[in-house]
Amino acid sequence: MLYSEKVMDHFRNPRNLGKMDDADGIGEVGNAKCGDIMKMYIKVKDGIIEDVKFNTFGCGSAIASSSMATEMIKGKSIDDALELSNKAVVEALDGLPTHKIHCSVLAEEAVKAAVKDYYDKNGIAYDKEKFAPGSCPTCGE
Repeated sequence: MLYSEKVMDHFRNPRNLGKMDDADGIGEVGNAKCGDIMKMYIKVKDGIIEDVKFNTFGCGSAIASSSMATEMIKGKSIDDALELSNKAVVEALDGLPTHKIHCSVLAEEAVKAAVKDYYDKNGIAYDKEKFAPGSCPTCGE
């Protein structure tokens, strides 16, 4: 399968790329051994993600998935952001090759990790089951 125009657009012109020094929550997921690492930064005001940035070390699908995920949660409530699924990211990108689906899983996990960090930093109680650490979807470690 060739990449969709949306994947190519988000790879060539990633949205919300960069670091956020004053982030309220930072999530880092992935595994250096297999090569895909995503770092997501969120700025939260009154329960709304008012800004989001990411840095991704990985392939074009990983960059496109991160970019799309940030677009999908920016301006949304934290609860809405937690509902973001890798399937929704894939659909928004008009598909990913089967062997690249793990990139969308990392994007979903990066969002959840950033929200968990925000909750932890602010002493906000949460259901730990929603944030159970998974293995790297690329290499299984």
